[in-house]
Amino acid sequence: MPDIRRTAASAALLLNATYEPLCVVSVRRAAILILSGKAVCVADGDGVLHSSRHRVPVPLVAKLTRYVRVPYRSQVGLSRRAIFARDGGRCVYCQGPAETIDHVHPRSKGGQHAWDNVVAACARCNHHKGDKTLADLGWRLPMKPTVPHGAIWRVLGHRTPDPRWAQWLETAA
Repeated sequence: MPDIRRTAASAALLLNATYEPLCVVSVRRAAILILSGKAVCVADGDGVLHSSRHRVPVPLVAKLTRYVRVPYRSQVGLSRRAIFARDGGRCVYCQGPAETIDHVHPRSKGGQHAWDNVVAACARCNHHKGDKTLADLGWRLPMKPTVPHGAIWRVLGHRTPDPRWAQWLETAA
């Protein structure tokens, strides 16, 4: 087994046999797939993984040797990290750094915990808004919150893509 230590880029992009982006896996998982013959390294990252018998370049992008049919979910899962990623880590009310999430239409007044009702907010704006609606405060959203869509959201989720993955992610867009 190779000696795998945390590298600067500890994630690798995994492609299907058709070069379609599937998901992001750890460097360790990508190396195991390559060593077991289930994948081939398409692009090398920084560094080398060592074992007593092998030297394997750190995989940046790996491609499966056999095609895998993956049923995709129709929607991206709602999570705190995904909300921050969708809103760019900024408060939708004041554009300051976001620290919390806020329900635009409060749950106590019938608002749902759904993509179109949850936004990133700073603690100050969230506290000031409290249990009020935007109409009560006279506030307006700069843009309506929506469900993230597209193949890149399906592949990466809330992760920030490595810029070196760009050529493979362009085909997913």
